[in-house]
Parts: sequence; C-alpha cells; structure tokens
Amino acid sequence: MALQLPPHDGAVLSVVDMHTGGEPLRIVLGGYPQVRGDSVLSKRRYVREHLDHLRKALMFEPRGHYDMYGALIVDSELPEADLAVLFMHNEGYSTMCGHAVIALGRFAVDYKLVREPRSPETQVNIHCPCGLVRAFVQYAAGKTGGVRFLSVPAFAFATDVTVAVEGFGEVTVDISYGGAFYAFVDAQRFGLDVSKSRTRDLVDAATAVSNAVKSQVKLHHPTSDDLAFLYGTVLTDGKDEFSPEPTANVCVFAEAQVDRSPTGSGVTARVALQHHKGQIRLNQTRTFQSGATGSQFTGKAVEETRCGDFRAVVVEVAGRAFYTGASHFVQEADDQLANGFLLK
Repeated sequence: MALQLPPHDGAVLSVVDMHTGGEPLRIVLGGYPQVRGDSVLSKRRYVREHLDHLRKALMFEPRGHYDMYGALIVDSELPEADLAVLFMHNEGYSTMCGHAVIALGRFAVDYKLVREPRSPETQVNIHCPCGLVRAFVQYAAGKTGGVRFLSVPAFAFATDVTVAVEGFGEVTVDISYGGAFYAFVDAQRFGLDVSKSRTRDLVDAATAVSNAVKSQVKLHHPTSDDLAFLYGTVLTDGKDEFSPEPTANVCVFAEAQVDRSPTGSGVTARVALQHHKGQIRLNQTRTFQSGATGSQFTGKAVEETRCGDFRAVVVEVAGRAFYTGASHFVQEADDQLANGFLLK
C-alpha cells in the first residue's frame, strides 16, 4: 500500500529527522506560517510569542518526546549566510546548537540550500541566533560526510564561582560561553560518574547546579541581552588537562533535557575554558565523549580573538550526523492532545 496522508484537518507539518552522536534533530521542511522579524534574534522572539504552539506540537509527545530537539530554517539578514536557523527544545529556543549545526551542514548540501557543492569540503554559512557559524561538509562522489564548524567567539565568563546548591551545599563551578552559557563542574563533586551513574542522578545534580547559578550569578554578553542566560550545566569527568585520551561529559540543558551527544556548543565552551586555564594550546585537538552514548566530537581552539572585554577563542568542533527518516505530521480538530504534552 502506498504511503498517503490520513484524513485530517488543518495544516501538515513536514520534517526530516536526523541525529548527531545520538542527539535528535527534527528539521522543519514545511507547514510553518511566515516568521516575522528583521533579524534572526527578532524572529526568535516572534516564534516564542506567536508560534510556540507549533514547537510544542513537534517537540512534545505524541509526535516527539521529552528530549526532542528541532530546527526551523528561516531567512537571514546577512548576505553571506546560506541559511538561518531557530533552535527549539522542550523549554523554548536556544541561541546555539553544535550538534544541530553539524546535521544542518550536511542537510544544506544534500537539499541544495547552497551553491554547487565542492570537494573535498563544501562551506555552509549558517546564521544562528548567536551569530554566523561556518560549517565545512565533507563532499566526494556526490555524497556528504563528516562536518566541522568554526564557532562564534567563545570565552570563559567566570571561574571558581561558589554557589549554594540545594541538597549539595556550596559547589564551585566555572561558567563559559560557546554560543550559549554553561556551568561546568566535575561530576565527582556529587559522587557521580558521567559514564556509569544513573541518568536520573546526573540530571538531578546538574539541574540543581543550573538552578543555583541562575538565581545567584548574573550573566551578561557583550553583544546582546538575548544571549545572556544560562542554557544548562555540563558535568565532566574532571580530565581537563590536555590528553590524547577522550574526556567525557554529560550536558543537561533547558528543562532537564539530556544531550545524547558530547554537545557541540558545550564542547566549544569547554575548549574555551580549558584554553583560558592554560590546559590546552591553540590547535591541540581533544576528543570529547558523551557519557550518555559514548559518541564523540573533536574540538580545538584555532584562533585567539576578543568578544567585548573578554579574551576569546574561535573553536573548531567536528562530528558526524545521520538521517533517520522523514515525516508528515497532522492534527485532527477533535484531538484533545493535538498540541502535545510532556510527562515529567
């Protein structure tokens, strides 16, 4: 029997699903109304205020799940951008997502969103809410492969910050920016192992840290107040000094959402933090491993720069993304759960 849409009311939402290191990405192909705004950041505000029901329909159950992640392609105000993107998750809209950039790089070449592909790499300029990110997609014999990207300026915001964490007392954290702000802390502080402990225990510890930092530390970004919020907490294995061996971490972001990948923007922020502390030099490549799935990204600081008053670096992150399918989603008018729900 040929696949066809069931009887339904209303618009059809069409998507392509991918994953990068196990972390899902649902790319919207069609069904969204026009997104208004004269900049990517203003478009981000517009979808949050006017179209959030569609985020919930695609990210939440029954079409998605608690840890689903999405990308909505929009127009960019930058002439050099091949596409712009708004990131979405269980809580709202992020400013940067490295695993999504890796997937979108491959998607943009395969779906002909860029000019004629070139071997061995095709450059894709992706305008994220945090700024322009340059991705480089392996391309040979008509096929796409691995992707690396160059970050926006990344910097250590504050180191050795002591916060009072409910249930754990005083905890010392570092805060770093890689397109989004993260708190970093060694999981051993909580008696946990990022690769062996129960996910629930890791989530509880990371969420408690995030709540403490949000309430006790005021963040700011030199270019936009829209970027000045804590996205999540990265629990690490404490192996921050440079080594050829992989170092593992788990990122818990948004509303206690667990990243299955090593976290592209988290790796960016962690490399910036390690460089700031003298633990990694320019062009020293480290391997970062997800404590959740074992998947790996590589990361290295490739250029020193500045972001306002902060000493910053441009970080290169590399990984692989894969397609998992394509779907057309419908909503029936009398479905009381059509707009989605989450079980917490």
